[in-house]
Amino acid sequence: MTVQIIKHIDIEGPGTIGDFLNDDGISYDVIDVFNGMPLPSSLSDTSAVIVLGGPMNVYEEDKHPFLKQEDEFIKKVIDKGLPTLGFCLGAQLIAKAKGASVKKNPQKEIGWFNVSVTEDGSSDPLFQGFQGEFDVFQWHGDTFDIPEGAVRLAESELCLNQAFRVDHNIYGLQFHVEVTDEMIYQWIDAYRDEVDSLKGIVDPDQIIADTKTKTESYRAQARLFCSNFVKLI
Repeated sequence: MTVQIIKHIDIEGPGTIGDFLNDDGISYDVIDVFNGMPLPSSLSDTSAVIVLGGPMNVYEEDKHPFLKQEDEFIKKVIDKGLPTLGFCLGAQLIAKAKGASVKKNPQKEIGWFNVSVTEDGSSDPLFQGFQGEFDVFQWHGDTFDIPEGAVRLAESELCLNQAFRVDHNIYGLQFHVEVTDEMIYQWIDAYRDEVDSLKGIVDPDQIIADTKTKTESYRAQARLFCSNFVKLI
């Protein structure tokens, strides 16, 4: 059985989550849909699905046809009840597949921010070990509504819906658990136009400085998220 990891752009790969799956002896395949890799036609050999982030929006299906194919795939995954975890765009795609709307957030979140665990989140299996507020890395302009029947697990001042669970094992996280230091530095370079357009709101030098101080604690946090998710597989 294999974990299927869906990737939408070269610089947003599995990061720490890939490292931890390797450490746990769990095999995974990375499906690069942006570069034309096909999604599995059958889920018989799939033990879980992880949907990564990307700079595109869920409603850009005309520009990125793979998003429509991915929407259908995620619906099949949900119907089958496979453990599923989405980060950022991945969370928005899961929300969309469940009929929730995805739209612009009042303010972009780029950099390090606090999120708070809700009462439901404090007792959730994926959030075991997380209480109160904790630091996360963010890079998003859109937000999702909580799908009907889903539970909000985390929230923040600038973006209310930070995490949700559908059924008992399908999760969407607006923030990025999987990032490494190198990925963050790559994003600052690759998305420089976006960063420059937010001058006075986003300070790339501060993001780099914060990243250097948070490396160890954030990797430990990612390890905990991954361990909690692996228990669901």
